Amino acid sequence: MIRLRAAALAAGLALLPGWATALDVRIEGIEGDVAANIRHFLDDLDPEQFSRARVEGETQRRAREAMRVYGYYEPDIQLRLDDREPPRHVELVIEPGPRVTIERIDFTLAGDSRQDPPFQEAIDAFPLAQGDPLVHAPYDRLRSRLANLALERGYFDWRFTDRRLEVRPFAESARLYLALDSGPRYRFGDVSIRGSHIETDRLRNMLTFAPGDPYLAGELASYNQRLGQSGWFGSITVRPRLIEGEALLQEAEGFLAELDTGAVEEAGPRLEMAAVDAATAVVRRGPSEVPIDIALTPADRHQFEVGVGYATDVGPRLRFSWEQPWINRYGHGLDHDLFLSAPEQRFSGVYTMPLADPLRDSYRFQYGLRHRDNKDTRSLEATVEAARRWEFENRWVQTLYVRSTYEDFTQGGDAEQVLILYPGISWSRTRTRNPTFPDWGDRQRIAFEVSDGLWGSDADFLRMTGETQWIRMFGDDTRLVTGVGIGAIETDDFAKVPPSLRFFAGGDRSVRGYGYESLSPRNEEGRLTGGQQLLTASMELQHRLTGSWWGAAFVDTGDAFDDWGPDDLNTGAGLGVRWISPVGPIRFDIAHPFDDEDNAWRLHFAIGPEF
Repeated sequence: MIRLRAAALAAGLALLPGWATALDVRIEGIEGDVAANIRHFLDDLDPEQFSRARVEGETQRRAREAMRVYGYYEPDIQLRLDDREPPRHVELVIEPGPRVTIERIDFTLAGDSRQDPPFQEAIDAFPLAQGDPLVHAPYDRLRSRLANLALERGYFDWRFTDRRLEVRPFAESARLYLALDSGPRYRFGDVSIRGSHIETDRLRNMLTFAPGDPYLAGELASYNQRLGQSGWFGSITVRPRLIEGEALLQEAEGFLAELDTGAVEEAGPRLEMAAVDAATAVVRRGPSEVPIDIALTPADRHQFEVGVGYATDVGPRLRFSWEQPWINRYGHGLDHDLFLSAPEQRFSGVYTMPLADPLRDSYRFQYGLRHRDNKDTRSLEATVEAARRWEFENRWVQTLYVRSTYEDFTQGGDAEQVLILYPGISWSRTRTRNPTFPDWGDRQRIAFEVSDGLWGSDADFLRMTGETQWIRMFGDDTRLVTGVGIGAIETDDFAKVPPSLRFFAGGDRSVRGYGYESLSPRNEEGRLTGGQQLLTASMELQHRLTGSWWGAAFVDTGDAFDDWGPDDLNTGAGLGVRWISPVGPIRFDIAHPFDDEDNAWRLHFAIGPEF
């Protein structure tokens, strides 16, 4: 029934005015890319729009044109249309004839581009050589590549002094000529910033180039991106001034728009040929310098966000954030965050003081209040922290901090009140492609913290934590997610260590198949006490089912314990479904705990990426 309806619908559409019906093409005598190109050229030929003789002539013309780009200039094409009016089927019997081969290749550079390696590398990468069959596409790509390089790298006076593809069908030969005169390479000129509410010295410290450096379009895109990452601005425009006396280049809007996106690709910006032609039509005067004009508007001073979600670990949850990306002309920022769920409620804030390089160096002052009531843990915690943050060229982030925590808690039936002051240092790095559902990424973090009665702490301990996670794709439809987490506390009085620093395992993001923070040592009454050590590991293999739906199979193992080398780690395994929704990935898992006799299966549901 479905097929009959589909056929009836197709027949009805074919009778509608303006409904294009392409020819069904059958080709004999030639195969591969040439045959595919002929079909491509005939795809939009609608026989209803022409007479029968015109359809024959148009088919001949298009087929010959499709073959010429592969070096066949004298084919013999016999075609036959079916007897219907208009025809719906055509058979092409093709004798391709001799194929033109390359007799000579002459590619030359003049001007400063002769000393600029990417130009010669583009020529050296030309895939054809003398004696090879002629194919037009590589020549066209090289011409476009050289034009793009000229604009990307600041050769604004460039031109092709010779651009010929000479074909001699009678001699079965072709000669390829391409000569680029780049002229001088322009350099970055003065940088003009207008509309900024932040001190311009801070913005200049973020520049990825300096006046006098050779011009590179990718540097403008990188700087645009850095300004966007600061969060200080609502709109950002970074543009070269290619005409003396004009703030913006109107004749090359297509080219300049490439620099307003804020995105930087590893291979550099890609420019459309229409933008290339527009930019080269500009008349330039003066020295070979390009002043840079930057126009900015402030971001909203107060930004609010409300989030509602659900996870098996904590049940329904509500998050409210109030962000102030800038509160003064130095770019200081203040963020507040309120999180509410059944087992945990917290209110926290961060005051950020950017330094000379605002994106990499800063002081951060944090505060937080947290209440926890989960299984055998009852805790009321207040924390303040001062930190110094550095981000290095290799994207590792180093943070040196001092934290003070007051915690009134009951853990496993034992009640304590402690005030601890402990410095710490951490190193972390997160790299992803497509952060919503990464096809490649990894995250590492390691931290050390120490507390001692010498400076007034109620607890003496040395604490270490570390984790690593990896995401890799195999082909387009298979994804591997794996990770390991470790932790250790060295102390002579574990009872004084608050629950916020002890280790627990189990839950959506730990060992699935077990309840949230249900894995840890227990006291004689069977209550959770938290562990001095932690070890967890996970491996998950995902495969695309269709579109945005993925299936998953996973194995998790781990535990929190008091002594290294536990006899048995708790292991869970199961199957899951991933849906890449408009609001982020939604994960649904069914896991079986192999070491829990009271529960055969546990459901896990969460929203958000792996990291």
